[in-house]
Formats: sequence, C-alpha cells, structure tokens
Amino acid sequence: MSEFAADGRDAVLTARDVRKSFQVGDRSIEILHGAHIDLFRGERLCLMGQSGAGKSTFLHILGLLEEPTEGEVRIDGKNAWALPTTERARLRNQHIGFVFQFYHLLPELSAVENVLVPAMIAHSHGDRRMDRAADRERARDLLVKFGLERRLTHRPGQLSGGERQRVSVARALFLDPAILIADEPTGNLDTATGEAVLELLLDEQRERDLSLLLVTHDERLSERCDRTLHMEDGQIQSDSAVVIPH
Repeated sequence: MSEFAADGRDAVLTARDVRKSFQVGDRSIEILHGAHIDLFRGERLCLMGQSGAGKSTFLHILGLLEEPTEGEVRIDGKNAWALPTTERARLRNQHIGFVFQFYHLLPELSAVENVLVPAMIAHSHGDRRMDRAADRERARDLLVKFGLERRLTHRPGQLSGGERQRVSVARALFLDPAILIADEPTGNLDTATGEAVLELLLDEQRERDLSLLLVTHDERLSERCDRTLHMEDGQIQSDSAVVIPH
C-alpha cells in the first residue's frame, strides 16, 4: 500500500507537491503550484477546471509524459520521476492507458495496428513476448466488441471522430493497465457520440476494475464519477464525493 493511502484504501497513483514552471526569456512562469492527488484502486476520479488551470500539464506529469520541476509521483509504489528513463517508460507502458481528446492515432497504421502499438513498445523493451497472430486476433476482438468490425483495416483518416476515439480506447486497454487516464475524451465529439464513448469507457472501467482519472469541463461527466477534484490556478481546490452505483 502506498504511504499516501488514506482511510484504508489502496492508492494506485499518488502525487505530492507537484510544481511545474517554464522559463520564458528571463521570466519563470509557474503553471502548477504544489498540486496533489490520490487515485484509489477501482475508483472513478474526475478532475475539473477552466482552460489554463493546469489540468493538462498535471495530467501529463501524472502519466509520466512530462517531468515536473518539483514534487513526487508514485505509481505501483515507485517514485516514478526518480527512475531511469527506460524504467520510467516501462512503468508507463505497463501500468497506464491513455485516451486523449484528439486521439493521437498513427495515421499510417490501420485500426488494428494502432491498437497493437503498446504491445510493440513492450516487445521492443524486452518486457513482453509478442505473438503476432494472437495479439492481432485480440486487437481485432476488442475492436469488434466496440462496434468496429467493419473498420479493422481502415486508417484514422477514413474513420469518424467517434470511431477514432473507440480505437483510442481499445489501444489504451490492450495491455490491461491498472490506471486509465482520459483527457477530455468526449470533448471533440457531438453529444450523442460522446455519450456512447463515455458509456464504453465506464463499462470497461467497471468490468476491468480500473482506476479511472477523467479530465473534463462537463459537469454531466463528473456526476458519473465517485469523486470530483477542482483545479484552479495550478492547485487542487476541493474534493467532493458523489455516490454512484457501479
């Protein structure tokens, strides 16, 4: 159990006193001012805030994509930003799945091939033996489950926004991570499509007992989560519980 766990719950991701600043000429601009967070096993945690509040920067640091200026992030009991680069990349690949607002799919790859990207990375690190036929079949089955049986060989440019986001969710889940980080996953979609993608995300979170960190501007999405944190001026302002039957 993490040293930051509270109330007997097991925190799978914790952060303390996270600060981030950028140097612009002779000026230092601070984006995060000592932000903190606990993400507990199997919970849905929503992070809300206005544009420019620092949410995306904080998320990138928690997801080990961007280094903090100060502070600590622990995943799987490890101080992630104190690890060597290769070990940190391995930790990110094995424990965290990402769903981004703008998908970040590789345009030259098919839907199935995009889903396989995390497995290819793990194989290149020597962390996983890649069975190409079995992995491809598993990727195909996941896309079929998500209603994309007729889009398996299509490239991202041939897919709608909702279809691209479903491929992105499948990619995020392919290695069975313990943590799923979703940054405005419905922000680039119309209401009906966004609702369908949200239902898919929440169904998979419940079925897999994932720890979900969801960043959104949408109050309706926050109402589907167990807790909501608010970020303002680079700091976490509040923590409220919402009772939602899973």
